[in-house]
Amino acid sequence: MAPIIKIRDLVKTYNGITAVDGISFAVEKGAFFGLLGPNGAGKTTTIRMLYGFMPPTSGQLSVFGKDITADWRAIKGRIGICHQENTLDPDLTVLQNLLVYAGYFAMPKARARQRAEELLDFFALSHRSGAKVMELSGGMARRVILARALINEPDLLILDEPTTGLDPQSRHQLWERLETLKVAGLTVVITTHYMEEAERLCDRLVIVDHGRILVEGTPKTLKARHAGERVIEVSGSGNDLTTFLADNHISFDDLGGRLLIYLSDDPMLEERIRTDYCLDHCTFRSGTLEDVFLRLTGRELRE
Repeated sequence: MAPIIKIRDLVKTYNGITAVDGISFAVEKGAFFGLLGPNGAGKTTTIRMLYGFMPPTSGQLSVFGKDITADWRAIKGRIGICHQENTLDPDLTVLQNLLVYAGYFAMPKARARQRAEELLDFFALSHRSGAKVMELSGGMARRVILARALINEPDLLILDEPTTGLDPQSRHQLWERLETLKVAGLTVVITTHYMEEAERLCDRLVIVDHGRILVEGTPKTLKARHAGERVIEVSGSGNDLTTFLADNHISFDDLGGRLLIYLSDDPMLEERIRTDYCLDHCTFRSGTLEDVFLRLTGRELRE
């Protein structure tokens, strides 16, 4: 079966800047695919090219087997988009926002209303259908935006940082709804800065930086390859520990006053470190996708 999205050597330059620099990947039907990276890495530019908002400079980009530059109108009719920003109409009610948006897809009025009511029920918003969107909490507004993105029953859903700025309860509510859509077989592409979100939802993902793909794989394989099964955080460590790690070819990051040690599943090495070097303060935990992200993209602040 052909992939839903196929990208090959995709490049986007504007104002003398190369925002996307020759990336290639594919998204299979029914997959939940993550696009991760620091600010300015090229994620949003890639997303905008995916739904035809921004033309590629060069390379190939096909969606549903169609070229985005030639068939963008047909492609957009089968895509749902959840933008970073709140783009709801403040003068309309929740229900009216959905119905007006359905009109862009020439949906029959009866079907549009039925679909809108189904989505409001799915996102637990039926009781606020008559409210103006300015009266909603941030979490409710994000759920309305996601409901609107699904109004046309898309074959592909694009989520650009869908839970940014939400409190933990609202974020988890959205995750539960997205997991239901995943089980139903919807193909989803998501950008996010929340590594827990990517780890929980994504089947596969890429991490990009400076417009290039650094790694691609499942969260599990990327954690095993770049962070290890176990991570030990050691505060107040000395040269003896770093010498031991170097002699035993154990991967670690020295953060100045704190070491992050990355171990494969080796209980003997872990016990040796615990016994001989954890004299002050040590934290033992599993490796995470955040460890992978920071090791690959760096820990420095960026403008």
